[in-house]
Amino acid sequence: MAKTIQAIRGMNDCLPEVSGIWQQVESTLRSVVASYGYQEIRTPVVESTDLFKRSIGEVTDIVEKEMYTFEDRNGDSLTLRPEGTASCVRAGNEHGLLYNQHQRLWYMGPMFRHERPQKGRYRQFHQFGVEAYGLDGPDIDLEVILLSARLWKAFGIADHVKLQINSLGSNEARQAYREALIEFLTARADQLDEDSRRRMETNPLRVLDSKNPEVQAALEGAPSLIDHLDSESEQHFSQLCERLSQAGIEYEINPRLVRGLDYYNRTVFEWVTDSLGSQGTVCAGGRYDGLVEQLGGKSTPAVGFAMGMERLVLLLTTLNAEEQGTSSADIFVTALGEDAASYAVTVAEQVRDTVAGARVMMHCGGGNLKKQLKRADKTGARVALLLGSDEAQNQQVTIKPLRDGQEQSTVALASLETAVAPFID
Repeated sequence: MAKTIQAIRGMNDCLPEVSGIWQQVESTLRSVVASYGYQEIRTPVVESTDLFKRSIGEVTDIVEKEMYTFEDRNGDSLTLRPEGTASCVRAGNEHGLLYNQHQRLWYMGPMFRHERPQKGRYRQFHQFGVEAYGLDGPDIDLEVILLSARLWKAFGIADHVKLQINSLGSNEARQAYREALIEFLTARADQLDEDSRRRMETNPLRVLDSKNPEVQAALEGAPSLIDHLDSESEQHFSQLCERLSQAGIEYEINPRLVRGLDYYNRTVFEWVTDSLGSQGTVCAGGRYDGLVEQLGGKSTPAVGFAMGMERLVLLLTTLNAEEQGTSSADIFVTALGEDAASYAVTVAEQVRDTVAGARVMMHCGGGNLKKQLKRADKTGARVALLLGSDEAQNQQVTIKPLRDGQEQSTVALASLETAVAPFID
């Protein structure tokens, strides 16, 4: 017998028993971003490797360790996209969407990173993101944070996430802070782990983001980014904080919040939760005003956020904030006998034609009524249509509710639309 082929480690199947909640999540995301006037952009899964080296930074974990990179038949280095922002900027530059324009965009799709697979984090994962270009004030920072906050309300999890914010300042201010931080870390190098010592010279701000408790203890008393902000960034951040308070959004200033990608400046933020065990990030973003120019375009301010959809789905299912989506039908059509079988096709098609949104499943494969009703129950249908010789001959349908204990009734085929409409959500 041939050996069974299995999915690649960290790249998971989405089975019918869970695809329902994914559809609900995707629908909610689309609805909320549409209410803010954002438009969808779709970019290729494969991009030039240089795109991510230039945007994310060559000394980040993503570029150094996690990207799926390969040479194609022409010898070009290509990479499966590890995140969505760089691709959005590349597309915007290529198609003339960004310079001297205002764009509000969103994307959703698979991303790829060769990380250690764990619950809610996979090597092929799905990301939803929002990008706003051409606006440099704190008002657009506020808008993208408000948009993310509205998502939590829509999903019913607003009480389970908290907003953390910080400012990285300008590139010049961050360079001054970088030097002060290196001096601080150098004096404590023996208290840092190997990874932090490596980052100390190449990307010292990432040391602040270390998950090692011993490193975090060594960072006590470290210089704060907030204290090194340039006046313009300080004013921007102060106005954002004031407007968040005015909008009723609770937040915590986290001076060690730096984000993991090189292109961020000024505002950075994360929505975190304790409802999955240890604190984890559900959504993260900020400003990246230099990225468009860095990737060959003209200077364009930008701000946005992204979230891992697997982590969101895990949070929703953990909190039972969404139904599991196990129902595959609203109406199940049964048929007893050959004459009823052809009539069942007519009935099922009529319901699909006349009842908006109805999910109609017709039994196939024969069997007695008990077997067919057992199958109907398994689909999660709320009602079964029982069709036999009498119904076929008299152009009638017997309606049997399956979930609320109501008595079955028989109606004329012409009245079926009105009779089954109450069973459709």
